[in-house]
Amino acid sequence: MTGGAGYIGSHVAKALAEAGHTPVVFDNLEMGHRWAVQFGPLIEADLADAAAVKEAVSGVDGVIHMAGYIFVGESVKAPSKYYRNNFNNTLNLLDAMVESGVKPIVFSSTAAVYGEPEVVPIPEESRKVQINPYGESKYFIEQALQWYSSAHGLRTLALRYFNAAGADASGTIGEMHNPETHLIPLIILAALGKRPHIQVFGTDYPSPDGTAVRDYIHVTDLARAHVLGIDYLSQGGASTALNVGTGQGHTVREVIRTVEGLSGMAVPVIEGPRREGDSPSLVALAEKAGKVLGWKPEHSSLDEIVRSALAWHREGAARYS
Repeated sequence: MTGGAGYIGSHVAKALAEAGHTPVVFDNLEMGHRWAVQFGPLIEADLADAAAVKEAVSGVDGVIHMAGYIFVGESVKAPSKYYRNNFNNTLNLLDAMVESGVKPIVFSSTAAVYGEPEVVPIPEESRKVQINPYGESKYFIEQALQWYSSAHGLRTLALRYFNAAGADASGTIGEMHNPETHLIPLIILAALGKRPHIQVFGTDYPSPDGTAVRDYIHVTDLARAHVLGIDYLSQGGASTALNVGTGQGHTVREVIRTVEGLSGMAVPVIEGPRREGDSPSLVALAEKAGKVLGWKPEHSSLDEIVRSALAWHREGAARYS
C-alpha cells in the first residue's frame, strides 16, 4: 500500500486487515503519519527510490497505490512537482510490479480527471479534459495503467474518488492534514474555534445557492471499495475504471449549515472569488461500481459524514496533534 499512512490509506489498511489481508504500508511520511499505521508493517521509503520500491513489491500479492500530492491549487502553481511525484514515481512502481510478476493494482484516481464535465452526474465514459495539473497527473497514470496492462498483463483498477470525508467510527483514525485543505474539516475546525473562519471560493456558480457542488463519500465506504477491488482483480477481474461516489451533490453552503446544525456552533465565513482549477460541480454516476464490485455506499449521508468527522476533531485528533 503506497501512501498507506495517509488519511484514506489508514482506513483502507484497517478494512484490509478486517478482511483477512496483511496491509504492508510503503510511505515516506511526508504527508502521512506514523501513528496512522496501526494494522500492518511500515516500510518507510520513497517511491522515487526504485531499488526500495522493487524490494517492497517482491513477494506481495497485489498493490494499492495511493501515494501522491493532492492539492489542486498547489498543482496549478507548481505543475512540475505534481508530474514528477505523481506520474514519474508511479512508473517506478509499475516497473517493479512487472519485474516481480505482481499483477493486481488498485489505483487511487480522482474525479478531477473529468475537468468540467458536460453531464452531471458523471458517467465513467464522460469526456476527460483536465483543468489542473493534479487531475492531469492522475489521468496520465490511468493511461499508463492501460498500456502496462496491454504490454505486461497487469490487472488494473482505477478508482475515481469523489470527495472523501468523515472518520472511522472507532475514533482511532481520521483526517489530519498539514496544511488542511479539505472543506469539511476546515468548516469543523472553524466551528470549533480552531480556525478563524472558513473561506468560500466562489458564490456565482450555477447551483441552488451559488456555491460549488461536490459528491461526498464516507471514507469507510471508500475503503471498502478498495478491498472489493483488490479481491476482484485477484480473482481475475478485467482492468477497468470506476467512479466511487454517491450520486448526491451538496453545495458548500449546505455543508456549512449541516456542520452548524450538528455542532450547535456558528461557522465564521468569508466569501471570495472562484479558485483557479475548481470545477463548478462534480457528482458521480456510481452505478458501475455496484455492477462490477457489488459495492454501494452505506455510511455516506452528509449527516453521518459530518457526525463522524465532528467526533474525530473533538476527541480523536487531540491524541495525535
